[in-house]
Amino acid sequence: MRLTRQTNYAIRILMYLATNPGRLSKLGEVARSYAAPEPFMFKILQPLVSSGLVETVRGRNGGIRLGRPASTINLREVVELMEESFAMAECFDGGVTDCPLVFQCELNSALRQALDAFLSTLERFSIADLVENRPFLSQTLGIPMTTEHVALS
Repeated sequence: MRLTRQTNYAIRILMYLATNPGRLSKLGEVARSYAAPEPFMFKILQPLVSSGLVETVRGRNGGIRLGRPASTINLREVVELMEESFAMAECFDGGVTDCPLVFQCELNSALRQALDAFLSTLERFSIADLVENRPFLSQTLGIPMTTEHVALS
């Protein structure tokens, strides 16, 4: 299974915001840090805001920040929000299939077990787990070091 580019960047947005606690970030600076087009990042931001994972603050000094503590946002939640389908084979979602083995085959069961294991593993990791104890992450992302960042490093 391969995650979509949108899911990958959704996780990156959340990581950026978690690395930059206590400060509003501009979407443009997040996009620049990942060399991604701002309109593409805006499209990804919409479901993150709708779900409450990211909150927006309007106005000249506005921006975006995490809607919840990074430690409470697990990767499974983000992946399930962003991925359209987890169907790994045509028989996976119970739709129409041309396969003559559909009622005798255990492939569907094996794939479901694999997906459950994958999602269970993602559930054990939070956005905080991805960014904590990574002292050079702020520098790599181009986030200016503040007193708060130094304390987190």
